[in-house]
Amino acid sequence: MRYAILACFLFGSTLFADSFITKFEYGAYLYDNPRGIGCNRCHGDKAQGKLIAKYKNSKKDKGFLELKGPNIQKVSITKLQQALQNPPTIMPTYNLTNQEIEALFIFLNEVE
Repeated sequence: MRYAILACFLFGSTLFADSFITKFEYGAYLYDNPRGIGCNRCHGDKAQGKLIAKYKNSKKDKGFLELKGPNIQKVSITKLQQALQNPPTIMPTYNLTNQEIEALFIFLNEVE
């Protein structure tokens, strides 16, 4: 929880107005721990995508299938909003505000 202490101060005031934490830093905090399971658990520490699970294909005698979180670096704000406001069935629902989605967008487009 690299930005947990800093983020706590933001909740009592207007986000980012005269704040000492940048939108990138807040986005990084949200990425690691938005509300429950962090985005990093499926999309990797740098949003590059990650193998979530490997499982046996029940319809074939051999072979495994892989469940992967996609690379979300440089994702458009529209696509990010759609995924967070109407998530695919496997993705958790986070109920983020528009300011939080914007901070995540900034982080995802600057992370390397």
